[in-house]
Amino acid sequence: MKTTSLLSTLLLCIATMDAKAHLVADIEIQPLAAQVQRVIEALNYLGEPIPKETGAMLDKALKLGDVQEVQRLMDARCLYVVSINPEMRVKVAQGAVKPELVQNGWRQFLVKVINESGTTAALRVTSPNALRLFNSPQADVAGRWLDLQSYDAQPLRPTLSGLGVEYRIIQLYSRDAGKREAKIAFNVGQGTQDIGFRNEADVLFTAQPPLDVIFGVKDENGRPTTASFIIRDAQGRTYPSQAKRLAPDFAFHPQVYREDGEKVKLPAGVYTVEFQRGPESIIKKQTVTLDSATKRLDFKVERWVDPSKLGWISGDHHIHAAGCAHYTNPTEGVHAPDMMRHILGEDLKVGCNLTWGPCFDYQKQFFTGKDDKVSTFPYILRYDIEVSGFGSHQSGHLCLLQLKDQMYPGGDSKNHWPTLGLNTLRWAKKQGAVVGPAHSGWGLQPVAPGNNAPVSSKTSGEVRAASETLPNYIIPPFNGIGANEYIMNVTHTVPGPAGKLVPAVDFLSMVDTPHLWELNIWYHTLNVGFRTRISGETDFPCIYGEKVGLGRSYVKLPAKWTYEDWCEGIRAGRNYVSDGKSHLMEVKLNNLAMGESGSEVKLSEAGTVRFTAKVAARLNEQPNPAIKNAPQSAKPYWDVERARIGETREVPVEVIVNGYPVARKNILADGTTRDVTFDVKIDQSSWVALRILPSAHTNPIWVMVGDKPVRASKRSAEWCLKSVDVCWSQKERTYKADEKEQAAKDYEHARAVYRKIISESKLE
Repeated sequence: MKTTSLLSTLLLCIATMDAKAHLVADIEIQPLAAQVQRVIEALNYLGEPIPKETGAMLDKALKLGDVQEVQRLMDARCLYVVSINPEMRVKVAQGAVKPELVQNGWRQFLVKVINESGTTAALRVTSPNALRLFNSPQADVAGRWLDLQSYDAQPLRPTLSGLGVEYRIIQLYSRDAGKREAKIAFNVGQGTQDIGFRNEADVLFTAQPPLDVIFGVKDENGRPTTASFIIRDAQGRTYPSQAKRLAPDFAFHPQVYREDGEKVKLPAGVYTVEFQRGPESIIKKQTVTLDSATKRLDFKVERWVDPSKLGWISGDHHIHAAGCAHYTNPTEGVHAPDMMRHILGEDLKVGCNLTWGPCFDYQKQFFTGKDDKVSTFPYILRYDIEVSGFGSHQSGHLCLLQLKDQMYPGGDSKNHWPTLGLNTLRWAKKQGAVVGPAHSGWGLQPVAPGNNAPVSSKTSGEVRAASETLPNYIIPPFNGIGANEYIMNVTHTVPGPAGKLVPAVDFLSMVDTPHLWELNIWYHTLNVGFRTRISGETDFPCIYGEKVGLGRSYVKLPAKWTYEDWCEGIRAGRNYVSDGKSHLMEVKLNNLAMGESGSEVKLSEAGTVRFTAKVAARLNEQPNPAIKNAPQSAKPYWDVERARIGETREVPVEVIVNGYPVARKNILADGTTRDVTFDVKIDQSSWVALRILPSAHTNPIWVMVGDKPVRASKRSAEWCLKSVDVCWSQKERTYKADEKEQAAKDYEHARAVYRKIISESKLE
């Protein structure tokens, strides 16, 4: 016993001395802190986060400027310590973390780099035990069982920074189970290997074999379904590993989607499984212990609301199968079965898969003008187009839904499209498309008068307060890719399929940009008499990469419906927009349902109307200050947490008349569906809507008094006229020479329309 105790003490002392030997004292805290933060962000992205306790201690050490404590905490997660001497010779020692792998899976480890040379070369890693290429003859060579790679992508840099100390990430894959030794070497270029092969380290790894575990997945009625799963072990690592995930699992997601009866490979151990099926279900957690006897795990989704039972069909009109650096290579995006799995797992009934710029010429092959073959009612996937990265995208991206022909005449690619958005809309409307600007708020942020700078905390209180109201009268810069050209387009009618004149724009996209920026332009154009509707979108995976369906439209439809019915429901305004966490259903004004009969109620004279609806919302009992207190310009832009009243579990349901709240009732956001009734006085022709801001918003119902048009605000009309001029000043340069004359005429038409409306408007 004494010998064992003495040996343990000796080994502990050696380990302690070795750990101290790797601590570097003369390091500046600021650049070290910045580099450590990037590493932490990268580990989170890769699904192997720093444990919360370690993270808290790191935060404390960084605030105190304790560089040695920062190193101690980070070194504990290092598999290797790489030292580069002033002559750029590299030597390697094994680090403190246990060398544990998982068979047929990836693990991430830290590498500490002590860089006395200050080199900014790339840190290269090699091994004679590497498989190199999967399924190649080399894989059968004795001793080759490992794959390895250094992680050099964002938020990290591809090369060393030159700091005296920094941390890198190495990714390791094991083909085999059991104990395997690997020789791993590091260098920073030819000739930098240390004499005596000290740039190599032999490490004995233990690779755990995975278990094939069947996931039983049932919906609230006990029927087989698909759900979202976030699976983490006791160390917080995500399974299957986010590194190197292949579609339909995405490397930028912690979750995977699994259908009833499918398998997940997991090593023996204790796991926390978090699962749900879209925002209409409750996030549930189960702690499970897996061993060799575990064959199956069962999960049942718990709903808090189901709008589809009342005929409200959810859809996201703006998702992508490719783009935004997430999955553009090697196949230029993913295919319909992969996107369909995500749509099913989020219980999104309609997914509009919009082909756009970077991957247009690959993805265009999937367009048919019909439901994709992966669709199974009531889950529909349809390919359509977003004009983005080509054509008129600089004047504002456009969502083109329900297309019969995806290619603008004159070519077979994306390189010949109009630069004037209205010309694209003219073409799309002839074939009966349902159209509107994408991510409306970009370019419509309020700016401080006179300096074209966004309103910020440094702006005067009066201007800042004005920017945070609806509607506000600050002219935006119109310098983005949202609903910019819309201010001109909305004044136009264009020929439809039978030559009948129809509005050039059907809807404005909501939810994926700050709500005040999106809603402000809509409120102003409603106030002057236009009848553009709204629809919810996510712009997955570009603006929101977390999941599809973060922005949704719920369209009222009969029991049997089609994609065309859903799109036409948006055109008619028979829908509300939501983050899925609050709902405004069965909206009626004097018993006229929203979206029916033109959404128009007629009164012979001023009077009172009755507004009714079924409303529901769900908040967790405890507030989430990270969302609730975030500025409007920070994501998530729409979330029911932002609507929470103080520390309560209540949210306000407001009646909006001509842009302003005129009545309000607070409801308990416990998931219960409640009936609400409002009696609202109407003095002039007006538009009326319901909202839980910023979580859900209905489309308007128009109350026409004495058959007079809506002229709710002369000030709104003046805002629109001024905005046309600002938009022209920003967009004129984007129009091709052969379209500029047409563009000038179209803008002048808009000015004339707004001047006429100003002359007809009496109320400020």
